[in-house]
Amino acid sequence: MTLDLAEIARLFAERGRVAYAGEPVSQLEHALQCAWLAEQAGAGDALVTASLLHDLGHLLIAGHQTLPRSPTELGIDDRHQYIAMPLLRGVFGAEVREPIRLHVDAKRYLCATRPSYFSRLSPDSVRSLALQGGVMDDDAAQRFAEQRWANDAVRLRLWDEQAKVQGRETPPLKHFLEAAARVMLR
Repeated sequence: MTLDLAEIARLFAERGRVAYAGEPVSQLEHALQCAWLAEQAGAGDALVTASLLHDLGHLLIAGHQTLPRSPTELGIDDRHQYIAMPLLRGVFGAEVREPIRLHVDAKRYLCATRPSYFSRLSPDSVRSLALQGGVMDDDAAQRFAEQRWANDAVRLRLWDEQAKVQGRETPPLKHFLEAAARVMLR
């Protein structure tokens, strides 16, 4: 099974209104803000699309819709960065999929290489960091930085942390799905 744009739109319509764990925005608002920040920074369509879809795994985990608290408050690392990968393969190339897959490791990397980054994390991001393996050691950070898509994953991660502003105006989902259509595999 793969996801097409109609299915992605349906997921956001059906599950996007759920609160983004521990933040003052919904899953949809977070995705739109992240994509908008990428677009404003001059990112290409592939990285804008990765920014839109980076947390799609959260929407695919049906149980998240009914949890009484954030998964991290329950001690759950949902490994959301991997959940959507099989469904996006065949739809988008590595330039979209890999920054999504690496965005959690990018947080761990940034905490290791930019000491001020940790202080900008929300409480939920701090909890998830611990569940996801914590701050990378020097060797792991070096291996991460050597990966082809590491720079894009770091850029996505920085936008991710900024994409939690209640009431921020963004273009609608349709705008970003048009960008996604331009980078879909044919």
